[in-house]
Amino acid sequence: MKVAVIGTGYVGLVSGACFADFGHTVTCVDKDPSKIERLEKGEIPIFEPGLDDLVAKNVREERLFFTLEAEEAVKNADAVFIAVGTPSRRGDGHADLSYVYAVADEIADYMDGFTVVVTKSTVPVGTGDEVEAIIRKKRPDGDFAVVSNPEFLREGAAIKDFKVPDRVVVGTDDERAQELMRELYRPLFINETPILFTNRRTSELIKYAANAFLAVKITFINEIADLCEAVGADVQQVSKGIGLDGRIGKKFLHAGPGYGGSCFPKDTLALTKTANDYNSPIKIVDAVVEVNAERKKAMATKIIKAMGGDVKGKSIALLGLAFKPNTDDMRDAPALDIIPALQEAGATIRAFDPEAMHEASNMMTDIVFCDGAYHAVENADAMVILTEWDQFRALDLDRVKSLLKGDVVVDLRNVYDPADMKRRGFSYDSVGRPQA
Repeated sequence: MKVAVIGTGYVGLVSGACFADFGHTVTCVDKDPSKIERLEKGEIPIFEPGLDDLVAKNVREERLFFTLEAEEAVKNADAVFIAVGTPSRRGDGHADLSYVYAVADEIADYMDGFTVVVTKSTVPVGTGDEVEAIIRKKRPDGDFAVVSNPEFLREGAAIKDFKVPDRVVVGTDDERAQELMRELYRPLFINETPILFTNRRTSELIKYAANAFLAVKITFINEIADLCEAVGADVQQVSKGIGLDGRIGKKFLHAGPGYGGSCFPKDTLALTKTANDYNSPIKIVDAVVEVNAERKKAMATKIIKAMGGDVKGKSIALLGLAFKPNTDDMRDAPALDIIPALQEAGATIRAFDPEAMHEASNMMTDIVFCDGAYHAVENADAMVILTEWDQFRALDLDRVKSLLKGDVVVDLRNVYDPADMKRRGFSYDSVGRPQA
């Protein structure tokens, strides 16, 4: 099949490359000349493990193409995917759908013959109706169907999530569109991947409901962690004890500094705005949004307290900047709240992240970016683990001890054992665990 993907951001590029690897002919379209130029040279504008090799392979085998011109890509396509950004709109928190609607308008100009227009971007309930109306206004006799097909990709594991998904959700009542989508995802049938067909609005809501539920789990265990600290319990054992219950499950029950990234912050906010618009508020998600914002700010206070209540003139080594490992994504990362608060309190920040330092440098100032973890801790008064990259899980702690000027370690990801850290002479603080 011939597929056009409009937008070469995270979702568009991963989806395009994976569809090409399924054997379809895919053309990815973007209006940014520098991005297309880089992609044509084999340079991947985002960090996602394995994506560079997957793109290179399918470009080499002439199944994956990149272009600035939408006309030919759309005209020749059986399915056109809308995969542009839907950031939170300034001022009110609603999803900004201007990019989605602009693409719909452009598709109307170029589509030829029966075309399935697929919304891959995360969009509020009813967006598909508006996309259909935009196209229908320009092409009243156009032969097309608008489909919702939300993505469920985890940054750092996106290729596996696309190729071995828990499920594929397709929102359409059009039988021809259903058949085309079945054919598009046919390579997944060997894995017996469930494909759930719903109406369009149900599909749109599934995406938001899924992300909101995961955000609730994260925020729940973070508040339990605070209670554990107050009563002397261990949040990791609590997580294990409740996660073994099949009704709850162990995933997303890891206490930390709060959720961030490209999805959860904007999607929880957009869901609450939609719910309020329909006079059906979701108070649990309202609370999650508020608590998560407060938690990220509270982590700076936790660090300052661990350093004796005063960080003025002190140097803090911060390991990890991205919101999670295996990505360079800094969007709504806890670091964006923690670092400015520490700087305002008078601290100097020495930071290292394997992939996110370039992005961080565009978003924060007055940080000493270091060449590695040991360079960061050299002569620092404290070490803070903020992102649980694998290379931070087995640091040479004797070397860390010799390089640090102070002895404070604040582990916001619970990577190390409190008793072991105490034996090694560290003043160690973690999240939701009793001090050794």
